Parts: sequence; structure tokens; C-alpha cells
Amino acid sequence: MLLVVGVYIVAGNLVNGVGKGSVGLAKGSVPGAYKALVQKWGNLCPAINPALLAAQLYQESGWDPDVVSHADARGIAQFIPSTWATHGVDGDGDGDRDIWDPNDAIPSAASYDCELAKYVKDVPGDTTNNMLAAYNAGAYRVIKAGGVPAITETQNYVTRIRSLEKSFAAPVSRVDPSKQAAGAIYYAQKKLGTPYLWGGEGTAADGGRFDCSGLTQAAYDSVGISLPRVANDQYNAGPHPARDELLPGDLVFFSKDLNNSRAIHHVGIYVGGGYMIDAPRTGAVIRFDPIDTPDYFGATRVTEDGAKALPTAV
Repeated sequence: MLLVVGVYIVAGNLVNGVGKGSVGLAKGSVPGAYKALVQKWGNLCPAINPALLAAQLYQESGWDPDVVSHADARGIAQFIPSTWATHGVDGDGDGDRDIWDPNDAIPSAASYDCELAKYVKDVPGDTTNNMLAAYNAGAYRVIKAGGVPAITETQNYVTRIRSLEKSFAAPVSRVDPSKQAAGAIYYAQKKLGTPYLWGGEGTAADGGRFDCSGLTQAAYDSVGISLPRVANDQYNAGPHPARDELLPGDLVFFSKDLNNSRAIHHVGIYVGGGYMIDAPRTGAVIRFDPIDTPDYFGATRVTEDGAKALPTAV
């Protein structure tokens, strides 16, 4: 069992090894095609949970089951073929181990995590952090260092996944307010009345105009937080408050598929009273709009750590 302060609780409660832990996934954070797999296999051992597994998969592939890296890492879990040969499992019981099939690759990612956790179980410190370090640098280096080794890449990987984990977990308590929210709202308010420009980032070349995610990116950049360029990637920049817990400065999102954050098509900055500042569409201007529409998806309370944890390309 592991307590992550102020956001969520991780508990084992395993039944036959998988499927019954208490960590829920944030609404739509995992594409519907993979949610059940992540929820089930994310409870394979106490060192992992569904949100942590989701964070790893998102970091590795952005949920693309067909992606190939420059190092020949393949599929949604980005296994190198040699690693797959020894650690790939037949997750769906169909008689083969297919590196490209999420029904095999996602269980294999969880299984590999749990194998690494066993290797480092006697190492001092947090077992999950040590497991993640072993995933990045190898179990030998973790054992030799007596914990997360002093390797910048490895330390950053552990920090990044633990931060992303918070954005994939459904909160079980109120989410702390954002310290930078007021500054982001102030920036957006100064842009009220500015015409919309698809792809606009507010540059001189854009005539100071924005599209929806260009505005939210610029607003948070003004307070020192760098967000991804597109709305569906911005959704993972922090934990997700419920509708009745929204605070000014939260990003609010709208999706064509209310079960899939990758289908998000619009974002605005919540200002209170059921309203947001947003850049709505071609022919309109940056303005106040109500958030309670049929395509309202959810919200993100942007954190500096959450934004830093996001992969640069998903």
C-alpha cells in the first residue's frame, strides 16, 4: 500500500493477481479501448497501480499501438524486440505473444514492471520509485546504488512518471488550488475581444490572435508553466477536479467522445460561475462562454510538475 498525499490512495486488494485495486482512472484519461486492460493489469502487483501503468504507456507511445521509435521500440508499450522475447506475455490467452497487440503489450508492460519490482524489493527507499529506475537504467544499477541512481535521465524519468500518475488517477479528495491560476486568468482577460485564428499562438505573425489551446498555452506560459500545444495533451498537465470543485484557473475541456481524452476538441480557462474565457471558433472573438454544454468533458488543475512531466511528443 502507498499513500500519495492529497490526491489519491493506492491499495493492493488483489484478486488472482489482477483487477481489484482501489485506484480509479480519471474520467476519459485512458482511451476507452484500453481502459479495462489498464485498470485490470495495473493491479498486478503492489508496486504498480492503473494510473502509474497509464502514465508509462502514455509517456512511451501516446496510446499509439503502431508507433516505432528510432531505437526500434515497438507498439503501445514500446518494447525492444529482444526485451519482448524474454518478457512478452500472452495477455489475452489466444496462443501468441504479439508485440503490436495492446491485449498482449499492456499486460506485458505490467508484468515487466512487477518483475523489476521483485528484483529491487530489498533495495532501500520507495519500491515503486526503484522499480521505475530499474525500468530506465536496469536493476543492477539500482541495486548497486542502493536506490534511484544518480543518473539525471533516470531521476527525471522517475519524477516524470510519478507526476503523470497523478493526472491519470481519479482524485479521492479535493485537489489543491493552483498557485499560478490568477496570473493565467489575468493574461487571458487582457485578450478578450481578440479575433480567433486557427493555429494562432498570439505571435506578431499571427496578428496577436489565438486558437483555443494557443490561448491556454500562452496564459500559462505567462506564469512560467509550459503546456503542450494541443488541447488533448494539455488535459494531462495535472489532476482532475470534479465539476463542483472547479476553481478559477482550471482548464476546462470539451470532447466529441466523453470517454476519451484523445477526442478533446476544445479548451478554455475557467473563471467561476459556470463560465470560461475561451477562443471559440473562426469568426468569433475571445470571450466568456458557459461551460455546461453537452460536450463538457472535464477539467485539469494545471501544476508545474504535471506540465513538466508531459512527453514532448505524443
